[in-house]
Amino acid sequence: MAINQVSVFVANSQGKLADTIKRISDAGINMRAMSIAETAEFGILRLIVDDSAKAMEALSPDYILNATPVIAAKMPDTAGALYKVLKVLGDAEINIDYMYAFTGTSALSAYTAFRVDDVKAAEDVLHSKGIETLNDEDIKTI
Repeated sequence: MAINQVSVFVANSQGKLADTIKRISDAGINMRAMSIAETAEFGILRLIVDDSAKAMEALSPDYILNATPVIAAKMPDTAGALYKVLKVLGDAEINIDYMYAFTGTSALSAYTAFRVDDVKAAEDVLHSKGIETLNDEDIKTI
């Protein structure tokens, strides 16, 4: 099952990112991964957190928010592991809109979050090739 990524539109101004992160922190939410893409006026902060609903509540109504299902594929922290996952998705003709990587707390584990055009198909093909994916419950323990 996919995980919920929280996307936050953050004004590109001094202190705004820190305020956003403080709100999440003050709500007791643990961030597992983050990515930020910026433009001149705003950034899109993408977060994987241990409680996406609580994160959205902590930021609402002062931020524009969106919950997006993403795939988080588990892979060994070794050379070539990412290529294997990308090849599986590519061979299945699953488009990747964007991706970012993060590590877990266990030794030699790495994860890559993928926003894909067909979440179910991506999960099915990854699982058929023995590649594990995370769900929202897993995020609380990695």
